[in-house]
This record gives sequence, C-alpha cells and structure tokens, in this order.
Amino acid sequence: MDSVDLEVIKSAASWVKAGRGATLATVVKTWGSAPRPVGAMLVIRDDGHVIGSVSGGCVEDDMIDKVRAGELASGRPGMITYGITKEQAERFRLPCGGTLEIALEPLSKDSKLDELLEIVERHELVARVLDMETGATRLEPGNWADVLQFDGKVLRTVLGPRWRLLVIGAGQLSKYLSQMARALDYHVTVCDPREEFADEWEVPGTTLNRGYPDDVVQQMNLDGHCAVVAVTHDPKLDDVALLEALKSPAFYVGALGSRKNNNARRKRLTGFDLSAAEIARLHGPVGLDLGCKTPPEIAVAILAEMTAVRHGVKVPELVAPETAESSAGCVVPGG
Repeated sequence: MDSVDLEVIKSAASWVKAGRGATLATVVKTWGSAPRPVGAMLVIRDDGHVIGSVSGGCVEDDMIDKVRAGELASGRPGMITYGITKEQAERFRLPCGGTLEIALEPLSKDSKLDELLEIVERHELVARVLDMETGATRLEPGNWADVLQFDGKVLRTVLGPRWRLLVIGAGQLSKYLSQMARALDYHVTVCDPREEFADEWEVPGTTLNRGYPDDVVQQMNLDGHCAVVAVTHDPKLDDVALLEALKSPAFYVGALGSRKNNNARRKRLTGFDLSAAEIARLHGPVGLDLGCKTPPEIAVAILAEMTAVRHGVKVPELVAPETAESSAGCVVPGG
C-alpha cells in the first residue's frame, strides 16, 4: 500500500516514461482554513487524468480544465493561487478565508522521478530541489526534521518515510496494522524473536527484526517521529520494549490488552527505572475504544489514536460495553 505522495510520484514517473505530458502541483503555502496541508501534491496528465489531491474540491476540476487547455506550466514551473477573493473561495468551495498557493511543474525525463523513487523505496528520506526559474531539479539527502521550504525561487520538498512505527510481535494483528500504517506514510519495523511467528511474516515494504525487543528499541534511536506498539500479550517481550520506549522521545507508546492487564503492567513497570510521568505516557489499552473485535478493526482503532496524538487532537473517551472490559478492538470478557 502506498502513501498518497508516493502514489503521486509513481504515477507521474509512469506517465513521463510513457511519453505523456504531466504537471506536478504542490501546495507551498496556505492561509486560513485551507482544506489540505502544505506539501500536498497531485499530478495531472495531459488528458486530464489526475492522481492525488490539493483541495478535494473544485480546485482540482479547474486545474484539470487549465491543463487540458494548455494554460498551466506549459514550459517552465509557475504558480497559481486560489481563494484570494470571496467569490473565488465560494466558487472553489474553500472554507471561509481559505487560500492555497500552488507550485506547478511540467515534468520530463530530466525531473529525476525514477531516481527519487529508488531512494524512497530504500526507506530513505530525500529532498527534491526545484529551481522555479529554470525547471532544473536535484536530489539531496533528507532528515527527519526537514519541512517544505519555498522562497519564491526554489522549492525544496522532502519525500520518504517521515514517520516510523515499531511493532512488537509478528502476529495477525501486526500484519493489518503494518499494511495500514504504510498507507499513512510510516516506515514499519516488526520485531519478533519467536521463530514460529517471524518465519511466517510476509508483508511487503516492512522490515522484520528478529532481535530481542529492548535491544531493537535502543538500536532504532527513537525520536519524536516514532511510535511503538506492543501486541504480543507476552510480558517478557512487550514489557522490555515498553521499558525502553517510554524513556524515549517517541510520540506514541501503546500496548495491547484489557484495562485489567494494562493496570497490572503499569504496576510492574513501577519496579524499574521509570518515573510516574514516563509510565503515564503508556496508551493501554492501546487505541481508541471503538468496540472492535477483529484484527483489522483493532488496527484501525490503534492508528486512529496514533493519528490523533500525532496531530495533538484530544479524543473524548468513548463508552465501553457494560458487560466486558475493552482493549483496543478486542472485547475481553471479565478482563
């Protein structure tokens, strides 16, 4: 499963290779309640086919019409702005006061899309630098702290897995969680030293590590772009990973299990070198309480909570079933 940006770049590279004209659009600045963030991309083929989104509304339709008419980025990169006036905001269904500034780039075989994809598919971050005056591009190493930069003359975008997810356990739930996480632009590492599980791991685009969880957590040098989710139900594996993860800058640390089991886990963790504040960072039961029962539903619940935490959104606690204790997605009778 591809992230949105990767799907855009892959489609653009395929169209260029086939000899089709294509225009890459990138949101470089927003004002007010813009519908898509800075960095959102889409690519429009010369016949109007489009992949990606910069607004989710009529902005795309207008850009398609302009591409078909040969009005956008016919030779060199250019700019287009939507939502300056009230009439334009209403026409393009932008939120009140919303404005989008979009960079447009006509693509060619010199746009370095194939080289870009090769780097991204190695799970590396890469910065693509576009000279707006000449259309020349170059690729540079990226890092986790990079953000889109645009000064009117040079556009620097960063592509690749900006977020990392470490999953402890290579069971069925982990497969759904990993597949969905990849669509959300996570580079996924799955850790499981148990041969019976690790030998059966087959999720393309993920990294399998057979090391012991606490060692793997330390080796990954977790930062604020990382999440750790422990799902083995085995304290010998989950707890040692959590001990290290809760001391790290990881933005999210969670563990599968009922409230009863996670309360017992917190008591165990007090016996180690963790502060009360570090233990309080644990999301357990992991994920939003959506009343889920199947592995795919549990994966949705976990990623929903991760997304809320990632964006600083506080989600009100949902009411759990009266007859059972709920862990993220699995209802555990009697705890």
